[in-house]
Amino acid sequence: MSINPYLIDFYNNYDEDKRLALKHGSVEFLTTMRYINKYIRPGHRVLEIGAGTGRYSHALARQGYSVDAVELVQHNMNVFRENTLPEENITIRQGNALDLSVFPDDKYDITLLLGPLYHLYSQEDKEQAIQEAIRVTKKGGVIFAAYVISDGCLLDEGFHRGNISVADYVREGLLDSETFAAKSEPKDLFELVRKEDIDELMSIFPVTRLHYVATDGCALFMREAVDAMDEETFQLYLKYHFATCEREDLAGVTSHAIDIFQK
Repeated sequence: MSINPYLIDFYNNYDEDKRLALKHGSVEFLTTMRYINKYIRPGHRVLEIGAGTGRYSHALARQGYSVDAVELVQHNMNVFRENTLPEENITIRQGNALDLSVFPDDKYDITLLLGPLYHLYSQEDKEQAIQEAIRVTKKGGVIFAAYVISDGCLLDEGFHRGNISVADYVREGLLDSETFAAKSEPKDLFELVRKEDIDELMSIFPVTRLHYVATDGCALFMREAVDAMDEETFQLYLKYHFATCEREDLAGVTSHAIDIFQK
């Protein structure tokens, strides 16, 4: 895998911690942590692949879990180390999701793949990343794989905010003119998929799906309204979101999703 220069430049200038700290961004974080906490147990070891600046790794280490992290971008690693507290049992090393050969088979109880699949464009690379995540996970362990979902992004960034020209994307072949399915390239930074793409990708692996979750639902689409909520209203919104984020009829109306499966 060659390193995508667009990716390095993006993360050198992007504040991922701030995104997840805003009310609308925290929906994704709180939802993901809610599902991790369903399966993590005292004594479990965690591997986060593509850890970014460590929002999840640090949260879990501060709960007392042993966490190993892998990250591609040096800038993110620097921030990760700056955010590490002395009491955390945590390590970080540079690497990418396609080659975890420094880690043995069947080591981790919980494996997080919460960013790399955003930036892998070929079926071969996606399969390799998932295969590596499965390999290092113990039998019975749980893997969390996150994706960027095309329809949520199209509705939000395209039709709602006008940050992208939907008509131009159709003309350039980045959106199918009939189905509006997305086609991404490295210069676009994010690989946009639908649930049927994820289902096809996972069909070759001997794992059991536990949950498929619309991680942030409509939170990005209605971010101004979510950010303006008082705490009582926001907690009610979260309760609604948690109650509906696995509904099949709402699965595509999200900007991010996590596929949670067991080895």
